[in-house]
Amino acid sequence: MARILMKGNEAIAEAAIQAGCRFFFGYPITPQNQIPEYMSRRLPQVGGCYIQSESELAAINMVYGAAGAGARCMTSSSSPGISLKQEGISYIAGAELPCLIVNMMRGGPGLGGIQPSQADYFQATRGGGNGDYRLIVLAPGSVQEAATLTGKAFDLADEYRMPVMMLGDGFLGQMMEPVEIPEGVDLKDLPAKPWAAQGWTPGCGRERAVINSLYLDPASLEKHNQHLQEKYDIISAKEASAVCEYTEDAEIILTAYGTMARIVKSAVQLARKEGIKAGLIRPVTLWPFPNAAFNKVLEGGNTKVILTVEMSMGQMVEDVRLAVEGRVPTPFYGRTGGMVPSTEDVLAEIRRLKEAL
Repeated sequence: MARILMKGNEAIAEAAIQAGCRFFFGYPITPQNQIPEYMSRRLPQVGGCYIQSESELAAINMVYGAAGAGARCMTSSSSPGISLKQEGISYIAGAELPCLIVNMMRGGPGLGGIQPSQADYFQATRGGGNGDYRLIVLAPGSVQEAATLTGKAFDLADEYRMPVMMLGDGFLGQMMEPVEIPEGVDLKDLPAKPWAAQGWTPGCGRERAVINSLYLDPASLEKHNQHLQEKYDIISAKEASAVCEYTEDAEIILTAYGTMARIVKSAVQLARKEGIKAGLIRPVTLWPFPNAAFNKVLEGGNTKVILTVEMSMGQMVEDVRLAVEGRVPTPFYGRTGGMVPSTEDVLAEIRRLKEAL
């Protein structure tokens, strides 16, 4: 397929359609509006269903219904809209239903602003709603990666029967880059879902499907949570992913995700030209967090400090510190409220760390 110029939001939407998504439910909010706009035009062309719901609460519960019937479905929003969806996301996780949820983050808390932010990391990686549950959280760093990871998100959701979140920001949603949309799947080749509620009559040859997250018996609820945790442990062992660049001999490692990592990479390259041995770890999965990538660079023996850079007051840095376990200093640098660190800002932090070594 030829490469075409698309916004990140548009690329995610088209990639979702090519991945077999035929149901989209959402409500407009900047800076993700191109996703529902694109879906409203394209889904009817492929026999799908687009509904602009009356609220974010309605949208996520429509996802619950479509996912419970076995459909590949999704919703998208931005920070305060995702907050409104949290109850439904917890229900979906509890009922073990696969779906894709896209969050193009904006500044907060509250309504905040419409500029890019990364301040929803805690919300995405710690659950957000009530109860002991997790989401697989993917953080693309480019429009092409957003398109590629969209298909993977649906596959992971089906494989593990759970919601997957794509965590982007206003930059990713609005920037335009050449992108090759992955080739479409044949709907007949999608995984069978014998657990789905697709109609039942006596003698039909299968058990009645029950889609539920209510367990009034404490022992039953504990058993369900233990089952979920066993699944999460498998995901943690198998699905964690990160991209490492310039890390083989790096004394100063920087870590960042999403579009922030693009700025950090430029700073690392400039530092290298100055003779500073800097490197980058870019987590692609925010949950499960790629602890192994940090362990590998530390085992090399060269790394003396790991700097986390975020468009927030410091959230992913907590997972970095858990991964590092005090073996080297783990400082933080960030801006918030829609303010974006520049390449020169990050380079200045690298120089400061180099002087302190």
